[in-house]
Amino acid sequence: MAFDTETTEPECTLDGDVARLELKPRTFVPDLRRIRQGNAVDISVEIPADFRLQSGQSLNQTTVTGRLHGREGAPLVVVAGGISAGRFVHRTETNGLGWWSDAVTAGGPIDLRRCQVLAFDYAPGADAEGAEAVTITTHDQARLLALLLDHLGAETVAAVVGCSYGGMIALAFGELFPRWAEQLIVVSAAHRAHPQATAWRGIQRRILKLAVEAGRPEDGVALARELAMTTYRTAEEFSERFAATAPLAAGQAYPVCEYLTARGVAYRTHTTPSRWLSMSDSLDRHSVTPEAITTPVTLVGFTSDRLVPIDDIRELAARLPTLWRLVEAPSLYGHDAFLKEDALVGDILRSALKDIDQ
Repeated sequence: MAFDTETTEPECTLDGDVARLELKPRTFVPDLRRIRQGNAVDISVEIPADFRLQSGQSLNQTTVTGRLHGREGAPLVVVAGGISAGRFVHRTETNGLGWWSDAVTAGGPIDLRRCQVLAFDYAPGADAEGAEAVTITTHDQARLLALLLDHLGAETVAAVVGCSYGGMIALAFGELFPRWAEQLIVVSAAHRAHPQATAWRGIQRRILKLAVEAGRPEDGVALARELAMTTYRTAEEFSERFAATAPLAAGQAYPVCEYLTARGVAYRTHTTPSRWLSMSDSLDRHSVTPEAITTPVTLVGFTSDRLVPIDDIRELAARLPTLWRLVEAPSLYGHDAFLKEDALVGDILRSALKDIDQ
């Protein structure tokens, strides 16, 4: 599929007087645990007892866990995806196909022969069965990422690559720690949540609450997922994939509804209502000040994305003081384009990371 891209590449300047928010290295770190998982290494770091979210709440978990892939000692690249993503970014013998294995692989756009990749699990943890929802921000997630980096002794990160929710975290990280990363690559994310996206997610949250009150939490997760799927993709894709054939009787499923039901059923045990509520609210609570981000940024937006409209990407680009590149592209896949448009996104990643090991 061919793409028409518009790019802008203004001169990059950095304010030398801006200092990053420092996390002082510890002289003794007994809470760093490394467990080899096939060709990856899992790292768990204890969350300090006094760690508080921006809301003032505490997390109902004691550790933050990341996973390292690639050559030890190579330039470090952080990779973060959507709210369903986590540390399983690349395929291994133990976790199967990773959520972004086409991009993160030896010889790929994020080349594991040239760099080491860190991905991490977002808070709250997926195992927190019965836990209450927490009010957590993208800045809180960035601070948890900083705990991992601090314990790894990573004084410099070659790049933070973030897509969707992960792109929001990348922007928050750049705002909090302006000198830690050499560059940010942000795909399908902006400086704020769009009100229309918040409206759709608000309906999903109400579905979840009703299902929990009815004693059917997994059905609530499935229904919320079905609605979410309609916002990730485009009307054009649905028109191409599904016929408008009517069922025999009222109440029976149309072809597109059968597809959505299957997607919901597949997801119903993937997360808990409380975690969904926490992550959904975190998306809508996201807010950064673009002018405060002095790390060089590559931005990628898709003109068909209804969750992160291209106008928001353009506004972010206009307000960033150190924009390296803005790429706009059409796609049949809307917000999910970062997962589906392998060639386009791959070329952008290769270009941004071409000098990573120089």
